[in-house]
Amino acid sequence: MSSIKKNIKIGIKVNKSVKIGIVKSVYNSEITDALYSSCKHELIKGGVLEKNIQTMEVPGAFELPFGCKKMAKSEKIDAIIALGAIIKGETPHFDIIANACAKGIMKISIKSGTPIVFGVLTTNNLAQAKARIKGGKRGDKGVEAALTALHMSIL
Repeated sequence: MSSIKKNIKIGIKVNKSVKIGIVKSVYNSEITDALYSSCKHELIKGGVLEKNIQTMEVPGAFELPFGCKKMAKSEKIDAIIALGAIIKGETPHFDIIANACAKGIMKISIKSGTPIVFGVLTTNNLAQAKARIKGGKRGDKGVEAALTALHMSIL
């Protein structure tokens, strides 16, 4: 069990009216679909009503900040989860996208006042990404993102 799961599960009680947004990248869908599935399942398990989970898809990780901004502006959302997978290739494109995505999400979170959970995998290869989804050796980052959002939604 990850340290986040051990620490966050204790004492968290969400109100049935809590609304969580998920912005999911379609790129690397084998990974992001798995993250989304486990994330949504954990939110429901944690007490969030399925009708109170809003989902938006964007083409890739670079577009996640824009999707988060739109969701934060247009919905009454208690927390947003950004889900994506940036897998390193042979060029510096990975560094540029990962940096822009992380900075953009943080900026939107601070400016909007809505907590945005960074559920974006940044790995060197596909095997490392698979190790971080349901059934992987490194835990399930979709579950961890959901637990973090549940925690942030009650602050």
